[in-house]
Amino acid sequence: MVVVPAAAAWSYDRKIAALQERLAGLPGAIVAFSGGVDSTALLQACKAALGDRVVAVTADSPSMPRAELAETRALAARIGVRHVVLPTQELLQSGYRRNAGDRCYYCKKELFTTVAARRADVAPADWVVVYGAIVDDLGDHRPGQRAAAEFAVQAPLVDAGFGKADVRALCRAAGLPNADKPAMACLSSRVPYGTPIDAPMLTQIERAEQAVRALGLRQVRVRHHDQLARVEVAVDELEQAFAQREAIGKAVRAAGYTWVALDVFGYRSGALNEVLS
Repeated sequence: MVVVPAAAAWSYDRKIAALQERLAGLPGAIVAFSGGVDSTALLQACKAALGDRVVAVTADSPSMPRAELAETRALAARIGVRHVVLPTQELLQSGYRRNAGDRCYYCKKELFTTVAARRADVAPADWVVVYGAIVDDLGDHRPGQRAAAEFAVQAPLVDAGFGKADVRALCRAAGLPNADKPAMACLSSRVPYGTPIDAPMLTQIERAEQAVRALGLRQVRVRHHDQLARVEVAVDELEQAFAQREAIGKAVRAAGYTWVALDVFGYRSGALNEVLS
């Protein structure tokens, strides 16, 4: 049973006040920072509440698109916080590579383990590790939440009742460029559960998605089905995508796929989780 905090029903102003009060009580914060709108909102709030007692930490692995990594650096600089990029080795873990339904657990566990191992280089020992989970995540398949619990990683946005509209509003009020950024998960999320993951596969997916985005489409997922690439775009971009179907097909085939399909249902978050229900 999913328990949604009562704070989710509060007004936006009350949520902001609760978040600032919560963060101000921390000795310092280590923010797990992916560059998505949720972790960006948390990083901005930590900076406002804690000043220089905050550091952003980003995991760098083959599952992180290079463009996304560059964006984390630019955002951290814009917010004005120190940014530490930590190489992570989740692909060395058999649990991650075999890509069962708990893959995200091993990813988050690798990040939090790496932060703990590098703690002396990252931040003072009493600083608290926080991540950008929001109330919208509570009803979805999110094995990473189990890893966060094991490492006592806190979720201040959940505690203050923040949903997706709230984090976007916070980023928009701060003038951050990714306030309306489409959802962006790691590259491994494009691979159906049960299909083993390796670095060349992730590179292929990244190349294909970059090529499709270069055609002017914003919300793009290339779902990897061996030699077949199933391309999802936002529902409101489907008309544009079908008009560009030949260009999309050529671009994705250039990344190494034999066949290319456009998903008529469009992009939906957690599409590959449907097989788990």
